[in-house]
Amino acid sequence: MSEAKTAPAIGARDLALIAVFAGVTAALGLIPPIPVGPVPVTAQSLGMVLAGAVLGPKRGVLSMALFLLLTGVGLPLLSGGRGGIGALIGPSCGFFVGWIVIAGLIGYATYRVGRPYRTWVGIVINVLGSLALYLFGIAGMMAVGKMALSAAVLANLPFLPGDAIKAVLAALIAVGVHRAVPDLMPVKANN
Repeated sequence: MSEAKTAPAIGARDLALIAVFAGVTAALGLIPPIPVGPVPVTAQSLGMVLAGAVLGPKRGVLSMALFLLLTGVGLPLLSGGRGGIGALIGPSCGFFVGWIVIAGLIGYATYRVGRPYRTWVGIVINVLGSLALYLFGIAGMMAVGKMALSAAVLANLPFLPGDAIKAVLAALIAVGVHRAVPDLMPVKANN
């Protein structure tokens, strides 16, 4: 009897891309954080947006999950050299959960729009994804930081300009990557 061979769910190229984007997110942590309350402004959310915009939903989610797993086991990958489970369960915990979900949503929306990757569409998707991240972040600040809704919302206002810049920057990077590597994301099915 012969056994049918099936293609691996995640190939070597996928694994490499997942690891690269976890590494990109870690490298963005080398940029010093700007303290603005219980949650600092960092460049690392750019990694989350890029992972979705460049890798698509599955690999984007897995790259953020890998990054957070490595951080949780103690690698100092967060901005400011923080790592360990304690760094993930503070007032920022909602943002970290959101990184996984939002990378997937940005990737899914990018995939659904199809190729070629268009900058203005990428900006819209990235901005909406970045705004959706606040739902997770504010929930975490309320639950773990014991903040009232109004206080958590106000605490997030300083992040808006930086996140808008990161959304545009991610779209500009993604358009270049997709032009250079057109088969990075599959063609959308017209069903």
